[in-house]
Amino acid sequence: MLSNSPIILIVEDDEFIQDLIARYLSSLGAEIYFASDGIEGVRKYEELMESGKRPDIVIMDIGLPFRDGIEATREIMKIDRDAVVYGFTAFYGTEKAEALLNEGARAVIPRSVGFEKFREIIREALFGKAIIH
Repeated sequence: MLSNSPIILIVEDDEFIQDLIARYLSSLGAEIYFASDGIEGVRKYEELMESGKRPDIVIMDIGLPFRDGIEATREIMKIDRDAVVYGFTAFYGTEKAEALLNEGARAVIPRSVGFEKFREIIREALFGKAIIH
């Protein structure tokens, strides 16, 4: 993997959704890391930072075991106030989504947009609008 590849941390407890996200984002040439709950997500963010692999973007589910995505985002923002967190959740438009934004998430993407649109949103977040193939 190239050293200038984007680094994506996916914090998602559903393995099927993890697999779909990874499959759709693999075309972006990113290094993809996973965490299955909020506690593991915060720990993985710290480990990546310590190893010089600061995530360019964190894809955060809200409904996570042990520590939900809102609490995990709060902790990640304490570690790195410039962290880029995007919620990807079925809780779009709810108080929980609002709470995620209040903790520092840049955006909340509804699961209902589908994975192709999701990939385009993440591509734009990572690389801007100009896509050179």
